[in-house]
Amino acid sequence: MKQYFSHSAEETFLLGHAFGKQLPLHSVICFFGDLAAGKTTFIKGLVAGAGQLDPSIVQSPTFTYLNIYEGVKTIYHFDLYRLSDADEFLSMGFEEYFEANGICCIEWSERIAPILPLHCIHVTLAHQGGDERMIIILKEGEYEKGCSG
Repeated sequence: MKQYFSHSAEETFLLGHAFGKQLPLHSVICFFGDLAAGKTTFIKGLVAGAGQLDPSIVQSPTFTYLNIYEGVKTIYHFDLYRLSDADEFLSMGFEEYFEANGICCIEWSERIAPILPLHCIHVTLAHQGGDERMIIILKEGEYEKGCSG
């Protein structure tokens, strides 16, 4: 487990950037945190680091469920806030992206907890007051039962 404290959106972005640079293909990152906790800001940094893409292209795909960013590494960015359950996710065929030749970032991943791969990385962002955030990163094997939150 690694724990970080961010004092600004810029620091959250930079942490995401450094994290993204070291991610291998086929990584599945499950994001947890309240609305406005900084998940999308972290993912912007991750996309810039892993995909070497302009972070301004990153938008939370709340109404479409999935955005795809094609760069040095392809990033599949899911926002499952409006999703009802794992069956709905499966009915859209999205589980194929877990094994696609890229990196999956899943906001609100607890909505599909029963079907998440065991090798996922668990990233939790929590408000600490003002612009401060606590960011906890748990890698494979550091939590019980996959990424169930």
